Amino acid sequence: MTDTSNTRPAESEARAPRQSPLHRLMRYIPLIAPVLLWAVPCWVLLYTGQHWPLPVTLAGTAVFVLGLISMPLAMVRGHGRRQQDRAAIVGDTLLGTSWVLFTWSVLLGVLLRLALTVSGVGESQDRARIVAWSVLGVAAALLGWGYAEARRVPRVRRVDVHLPRLGAGLDGLRVVLITDTHYGPLDRARWSERVCETVNGLEADLVCHTGDIADGTAERRRAQATPLGTVRATRARVYVTGNHEYYSEAQGWVDLMDELGWEPLRNRHVLLERGGDTLVVAGVDDVTAESSGLAGHRAHLAGALDGADADLPVLLLAHQPKFVDRAAAAGVDLQLSGHTHGGQIWPFHHLVRLDQPAVAGLSRHGSRTLLYTSRGTGFWGPPFRVFAPSEITLLVLRSPHPPTSP
Repeated sequence: MTDTSNTRPAESEARAPRQSPLHRLMRYIPLIAPVLLWAVPCWVLLYTGQHWPLPVTLAGTAVFVLGLISMPLAMVRGHGRRQQDRAAIVGDTLLGTSWVLFTWSVLLGVLLRLALTVSGVGESQDRARIVAWSVLGVAAALLGWGYAEARRVPRVRRVDVHLPRLGAGLDGLRVVLITDTHYGPLDRARWSERVCETVNGLEADLVCHTGDIADGTAERRRAQATPLGTVRATRARVYVTGNHEYYSEAQGWVDLMDELGWEPLRNRHVLLERGGDTLVVAGVDDVTAESSGLAGHRAHLAGALDGADADLPVLLLAHQPKFVDRAAAAGVDLQLSGHTHGGQIWPFHHLVRLDQPAVAGLSRHGSRTLLYTSRGTGFWGPPFRVFAPSEITLLVLRSPHPPTSP
């Protein structure tokens, strides 16, 4: 393949502009973030006027130091080359715990303390201890609830989607979307079976999986993914890759989904016909595919739509919502995506918004294109979902010209 992009001599590349201070700072985020996540709660809970007995202060400090050391080590052993599931579980749990403690240490450490001070409640030490116990209580409650939310079978979210170009014969077409199942270190084979049972109860015409099936190779997570083979649809079951497939031998996942009876839409489309009308169902590889170095993998929308009648409505599967700019430029009617998890643990969705145009739900982009972003069916990493519930989505497509009764 010929590269037609403009190139500069190597000498010019050597004189490329220096990175901005912000870009240089971003390189140190992985080092700074763990320190902040553990140091801020430690300070708020132990060193802001509580005057705990010395053994309590020392023991509490030791716990936070242990967390600070253990979390990155466990994350590296769990998600790095060694892929040790037990280490991943420890590291992921510590990550979620530290995020919740950090969030509520900041919020209650400022807002609750201010409210207590303004209302004149107690002495300084009393207020400090009220804040500390409140942070611990709120964090414990949210972590317990968040764990239950992450492990349960997602609730079904029904959404009617009105597509002006949809033919009358396709009115009421039932499309079920699951995504970001993230089978991983915690064995969720039974959970996977129950998700598939729920999907089958929805009597879908089309079932879509928009990627991030698992963390780990297809061989390693086969037992958890196998229930996907029991999913039923009257017309088709289609799948596209997510970014996590490209961390774990993506072609193996494409082959497994094909083996389980799903149709991988790797920059191609299929036609769904009903009642004399046709819907183009297209899919693209994840936007990270090309940088993975895996031969033949890339996000290629033109290839996905090649040969499709331009007058037909198009439903596109693309893992990341930010692909919608390209979808809108190509006149796609509806894009289905996942990736964001709805933020998964509040208020992480604010950071997600820096990278993606939508976090959850239905949104419009350009004059024609609608984007539905799922909060995801499973969870990644920390086994918690806080104010970002998982979902199995039932999208009912609506035509402006519903079929007439016989």
